[in-house]
Amino acid sequence: MIIDWKKIALEKYNEVKNHIYENKLNINLKVILVWNNPDSIRYIRQKEKWASFCNIWFELIHLEEETTQGKLVEIIEKLNNDSETTWYLVQSPLPRHIDIDEVIEKISPLKDVDGFHQENYWKLAIWKNSMKACTPFWIMELLDAYDIDPEWKNVTIIWRSNIVWKPLALMMINRGATVTVCNSKTKNLNYFTKTCDILISATWRPQMIKKDMIWEDSIVIDVWFTVLDGKIYGDCDFESITKNWNMITPVPWWVWPMTVAMIMKNLIRAYEIQN
Repeated sequence: MIIDWKKIALEKYNEVKNHIYENKLNINLKVILVWNNPDSIRYIRQKEKWASFCNIWFELIHLEEETTQGKLVEIIEKLNNDSETTWYLVQSPLPRHIDIDEVIEKISPLKDVDGFHQENYWKLAIWKNSMKACTPFWIMELLDAYDIDPEWKNVTIIWRSNIVWKPLALMMINRGATVTVCNSKTKNLNYFTKTCDILISATWRPQMIKKDMIWEDSIVIDVWFTVLDGKIYGDCDFESITKNWNMITPVPWWVWPMTVAMIMKNLIRAYEIQN
């Protein structure tokens, strides 16, 4: 069964739009872009498109690639103290001369709609209301949309990322799942992929997960994709796996719109926390 995350994303955007309309909220989103990375620009266009759809005022703050760490921090602190700036984010990746960890920690946790600040990590770890990192957030929302409860299930996550797999593991643990975190070099990886109820993979290794590596009734969330010779490949061998009974996400359909939908939901969450 193919998981229709386009349908779910549209539902989430409409939920946000209706909530803003019914509660007459005046919300804005500002995005700081420090260089002309093509992927970042495409991603920002998604944010602008869906912010407009949800009646959220959008502003792009486009800085030169040569912008210094000090100048970027100065802009961040100004936005932190600006009462007319409800929420903002700094688009990653950043140029090599800028320390992204320092940048994230300068963002006010209450305006951190990406959910990357360490205070939001801490709140997530102890089950407090916080901004949630958007990729793991949409994975949980996707499971909920299909009435898939992680409680008592074995979950295998194949990932290496502070902004994704760590918060995702916490979210799953908070929901009562038994979580195993692997990476592409994990010994006996087949054992962990074949014995789990839910498999989540983002290794950027084309078709690394084969049909014989997974249990035929497991749920497969293939998060990202790789482009080789102009063709798009997910981590999972989609065509062979769909011949099983597995539920699986198609790649790359609606990866970015699902993530942006969670940014919009975080805007509502941030408004509720602040007010």
